[in-house]
Amino acid sequence: MTTAVEIDDLSFAYPGADRPALERVSLMVPAGESVALLGASGAGKTTLLALLDGRLLAWRGRASVLGAPIDPDHPPSRDRRADSGFIFQEFALVERSTVLRNVLNGRLGRMPPLRAVLGAPTPSDLEVARAALDDCGISDLADRRVDSLSGGQRQRVAIARCLAQEPRLILADEPVSNLDPARAAEILTLLTGVAGARGATVLFSSHQPDLARRFAQRIVGMRGGRIVFDVPVAELNEDATADLYRDGVSVSDVGLRAVT
Repeated sequence: MTTAVEIDDLSFAYPGADRPALERVSLMVPAGESVALLGASGAGKTTLLALLDGRLLAWRGRASVLGAPIDPDHPPSRDRRADSGFIFQEFALVERSTVLRNVLNGRLGRMPPLRAVLGAPTPSDLEVARAALDDCGISDLADRRVDSLSGGQRQRVAIARCLAQEPRLILADEPVSNLDPARAAEILTLLTGVAGARGATVLFSSHQPDLARRFAQRIVGMRGGRIVFDVPVAELNEDATADLYRDGVSVSDVGLRAVT
């Protein structure tokens, strides 16, 4: 079985923190699966995704992404980063630029360095970007500025930008937390559907059990920086889910914003 993510005995603490943000985490995600990290704010979900994205260093343990080990002391190479796409909770778009230009930013890791610096996409890059827009149902928005869009439209742009990167692994940090329930279901339907059609693996975080059940094949419950259960959706236990949200926040992911 091919694995997209493999983690063994991984721990990480933010500088100055009195408790680790991740503690002895082990996880295996087979290629092609859709897996949800479920837990309250501060459970360690964002930290784990950022670490897999190569944005955190000085952790302990072993981890590999798409078959390649991650180095805890050095960020991944440019070539390796292109194979993993990240969808941010706050969209992370260039607000005053057009939708098409934002989606083309997803191609930068696939361009030769000089072309990327100059922002000079090839006809092939444009073709890939427009295909991503089409997959996300926003081809008609290509020339609109991002700051004129609704929250749901912006998240579609963020997904299209990720797809334009042609990733084999998609990491999504609370991708629908800013949306109402109907829009949230719409976006997760889109994300998991296009990923499945492209054969990509999806690992997304959520604090909403109902959405996690609907759009993931497996649920990984996190609390206090640890994995407390890892089960197929059909085996998800209501009591175990409720336990994730007891006693409030114990480990803060807020530190991530200060170091990245």
